[in-house]
Amino acid sequence: MRKVWVVGGAAVGLGLSFVMLLVVGVYLVAGNLAGGTGGSGKTLAKGSVPAAYQALVARWGNLCPAINPALLAAQLYQESGWDPDVVSHADARGIAQFIPGTWAAHGIDGDGDGDRDIWDPKDAIPSAASYDCELAGYVEDVPGDTTNNMLAAYNAGAYRVIEAGGVPSISETQNYVKIIRSLEKSFAAPTGRVDPTEQAAGAIAYAQEKLGTPYLWGGNGTADQGGRFDCSGLTKAAYESVGIELPRVANDQYNAGAHPGRDELLPGDLVFFSDDLTNSRAIRHVGIYVGGGYMIDAPRTGAVIRFDPIDTPDYFGATRVTEDGAKALPTTV
Repeated sequence: MRKVWVVGGAAVGLGLSFVMLLVVGVYLVAGNLAGGTGGSGKTLAKGSVPAAYQALVARWGNLCPAINPALLAAQLYQESGWDPDVVSHADARGIAQFIPGTWAAHGIDGDGDGDRDIWDPKDAIPSAASYDCELAGYVEDVPGDTTNNMLAAYNAGAYRVIEAGGVPSISETQNYVKIIRSLEKSFAAPTGRVDPTEQAAGAIAYAQEKLGTPYLWGGNGTADQGGRFDCSGLTKAAYESVGIELPRVANDQYNAGAHPGRDELLPGDLVFFSDDLTNSRAIRHVGIYVGGGYMIDAPRTGAVIRFDPIDTPDYFGATRVTEDGAKALPTTV
């Protein structure tokens, strides 16, 4: 639900034809600029890591050259969704999902309090970084990208990486490497222009067709719900219409790609809002940016899908959705 920062959305005066012309124009320019960095970097995007863990991830993510804070954040998010109390079906425990046997061999006393507690993020996060760097040392002479080889060793074991001379031809391992490298982009502060999303115009077109539709909490646009949506139901359906499957919840959608700055927004970017501007897990509202400082969103009970301004006190940030970024998101988070 959106707080009452919103103003007369449907009366904004942005006609549909104007919006689509704006989208086309912006993307023609963006296409001519293609060839940017894609958003990878070694510093964390604003609020991408919960405030309680940000300093730990920023510090320990620089433990060795094979890792960086965004990569470490991607692993932790993929493993536990930042839940320090989670236990998997395989008895992997805590925020870094160590199996007790692995913890016994590789867990460290990260906070120097005299114990190694698998449940304590102050020990588990440093231990995850330490274990990554240990694996990187095992495969440092293997051809190819050291970070990819380290991730492969994390999934399949260092011996298999050494034997294969790189990432082994194991689908699970290759998929794990791709997932973490894609998620890395969603936690990194961009160091250059973020490439445009090809499917964005189609997602906007879908959302425009829903203008005037009444809001429904939990709405997914199904027939039994009268075709109504809530905020994240609308963004999920809009991108699903162009072949990109997003999570259902707004704070998980935030991790579906890199994060352009306010002055770098393009139509189709998802824009997010929160009462806590330091923590992406606290995001409570999302819309689809259409340009000119406006988005299409499903704002709240009693309202309809409409245009609303994004420059409000609760504006959190944006995500440029990519197919790989969306596929990398854990389904259990």
